[in-house]
Amino acid sequence: MIAFVRGEVAAVTLSSAVLEVGGVGLELMCTPGTLATLRVGKPATLPTSMVVREDSLTIFGFLDDDEKQIFEIVQTASGVGPKVAQAIVAVMSPDDVRRAIGTEDVKALTRVPGIGQKGAQRIILELKDRIGPPVGVHHPAAAPSAAEAWRDQVRDGLVGLGWSAKESEKAVDAVAPEAGDRPDVGALLRAALRTLSKA
Repeated sequence: MIAFVRGEVAAVTLSSAVLEVGGVGLELMCTPGTLATLRVGKPATLPTSMVVREDSLTIFGFLDDDEKQIFEIVQTASGVGPKVAQAIVAVMSPDDVRRAIGTEDVKALTRVPGIGQKGAQRIILELKDRIGPPVGVHHPAAAPSAAEAWRDQVRDGLVGLGWSAKESEKAVDAVAPEAGDRPDVGALLRAALRTLSKA
């Protein structure tokens, strides 16, 4: 199993990215949100999930481990393959998925291409007890230092995705007001990436 891929971004297409790893170009299927964070010629590290079929071997790349985890969990529901699972993480954040399943919000799930009313109900029924609560909302009480530690984590994450230290610092400052008492590093990183992609 390939858990993650780290290498220089060799190419970015509409649905995938090619990362050069030890002289080999690995194609990773990614959501538009993930692809927006990649820059050709810059290093990147993406958590990955490998899907093996009789006639193919596909590697899916993700923004973070949380997104990868949701991708893998939703596929355990009957009728959900990797394509639908990828559509789910493309349209909804991991916490949105947990919230939709936890609160039995059929409407939210049917916004995902490829999921109808019955499919959404089946996903809720099969995953309700396994998906867990939204992590951004139910954080254990954060240690005092965590209030500032998120800045380093988000900045390092952005630098790791290929942005310059200066750009990363600017993006961190831009999302700082959203941090609150219990910063959700994943959400802040996504928000920072959105500000950078607009820039």
